[in-house]
Amino acid sequence: MTEQRALIFAGGNMNPVFIEEIGPNDLVIGADRGALFLVEHGIQPHIAVGDFDSITPEELEKVRSSSGQIITCDPIHKDLTDTELAYMTAMDKQAREIIMMGVTGSRLDHTLANIQIMLRGLQHQIQSAIYDTHNYITLTGSTCVIQNRGFTYASLVPLTPEVTGITLEGFMYPLENATLRMGQSLGISNRLLEQEGTIRIESGLLLIIQSRD
Repeated sequence: MTEQRALIFAGGNMNPVFIEEIGPNDLVIGADRGALFLVEHGIQPHIAVGDFDSITPEELEKVRSSSGQIITCDPIHKDLTDTELAYMTAMDKQAREIIMMGVTGSRLDHTLANIQIMLRGLQHQIQSAIYDTHNYITLTGSTCVIQNRGFTYASLVPLTPEVTGITLEGFMYPLENATLRMGQSLGISNRLLEQEGTIRIESGLLLIIQSRD
């Protein structure tokens, strides 16, 4: 597996500050309107994917002329969302880590589907994250070290009915061999004490959501 990291820019809530996340060795993928966002901010995506039904023909031509590669699909007869197509593309390129931006917004169905996409990466030992202005979301099924990214809170939300053996180090409210079940709020609004914290679990899948108001 390559050491390359993949950054996906999609068409949801975007912020120009996300451009600062791009490193010199990153694989940059624009999904639908996210590709246009990159081009309009002076970034040439390595790959642009999607049905491009949210941009005009003139904007699509701008994307075509400014992208290293373009992968299109029919806007009606397709089985994958643009974000999933971008994620699958990153996996095909054997990225070691995938960070998705612009994948949250007013469509809760898309947001939930994009959160669940991270499970596919976890099954292939690929670290994934969703980054927006107010949240940084990761998923773990074992041990995860999270960095202090300037967010106020660090919350734990079960993605399976039960998550067992939860142990926290470096948090204001520690846990030792705890169990979280869907519908419980025990893991909400914790805080990091230092620049990083460690989360260990024995079974289940756990969402880690760093957030701010």
